[in-house]
Amino acid sequence: MSDTHTEKAVRSSSGADPGPAPGRKPSAARLDWFQFFYRYGTIVTIVLLILFFGLATDSFLQGQNIINILRSISIVTIIAIGLTISLAVGGFDLSVGSTASLACGVVISMFVWYHQPTAIGVLAAIGACLLVGALNSFLIIRFRIPDMLLTLAVMFVIQGVALTYSRGATISQNMVMPDGSFATGQIPKLFAKFGQVPGIIIIMLVIVLLVHLFLNYTKHGRYMYVIGGNMEAAKLSGIPVNKYRIAAYLLSSLFAAIGGIVLGARILTAEVNSGAPYLMDAVAATFIGFSVFGAGKPNALGTFFGAVLIGILQNGLVMMSVPYYSMDIVKGGVLAFALALTYYRKR
Repeated sequence: MSDTHTEKAVRSSSGADPGPAPGRKPSAARLDWFQFFYRYGTIVTIVLLILFFGLATDSFLQGQNIINILRSISIVTIIAIGLTISLAVGGFDLSVGSTASLACGVVISMFVWYHQPTAIGVLAAIGACLLVGALNSFLIIRFRIPDMLLTLAVMFVIQGVALTYSRGATISQNMVMPDGSFATGQIPKLFAKFGQVPGIIIIMLVIVLLVHLFLNYTKHGRYMYVIGGNMEAAKLSGIPVNKYRIAAYLLSSLFAAIGGIVLGARILTAEVNSGAPYLMDAVAATFIGFSVFGAGKPNALGTFFGAVLIGILQNGLVMMSVPYYSMDIVKGGVLAFALALTYYRKR
């Protein structure tokens, strides 16, 4: 198939609003209020939340608290970026939280158990997680298992692998080993800087920028959107669909690995299933991002703003002494609203 046909498929699947049909007048409400809220509702909500929490608490708008919010959303954003890429090709990687747990356990154990330098520890964690991405893509493509169901199964498998590897214990410096001795390895100071400010924030922002440029301004990113929009049309246009789906799941696992590594650098331990709680926040951030600036598709900038929205909510509610066990109610409600807005727009 010629490049002309491929580019037509790219344009038709880019998520742009084709506008009303000739001779048909859209309702004023849909054109004005709904379109405005769909495009800028997330940004407006973020601004309103900042104003509300700024007036309700004395320290919300302080510079140190803003830094705390950015630091708190860094890991979620990095993991959610991987999920964004899997959604771009029409998939859905539910194993990212468990993959992050695996990366955190492997990287800390490389230092504490095996006395390895920073580079070896990081590469070992990334290598282990890329195997997860390869497993996901192989089973999904070779056996045509639905993405969500397969990655849900892999999520439990990786949880079990991480638990088995750590023997159900928290991996940390000076931990008690199975033979009764103490671990003698030390976490490198260079590695610890990855989890500190400004390193953790810089890593997040660089990843968001690079993935935004990749998805929107490169041929490969646009092809991923074509595949996610219409896989059959992508095949007819000559796009190697399976290769891009494999790449998407490898990238999803790569960013989950980076998120797990940064998590380990931040807490300097590997808790049992430490990455699992980030899955819900990553899903919420990604789907909230669909509507940012009217994108109508998974995108890196939207995912970032979705994570910012969740981070502001969590931080503000904590400052207002809202019980921690109520947080999931708020996050679940925000996710449900984002999904309702997204899928109503697709009708």
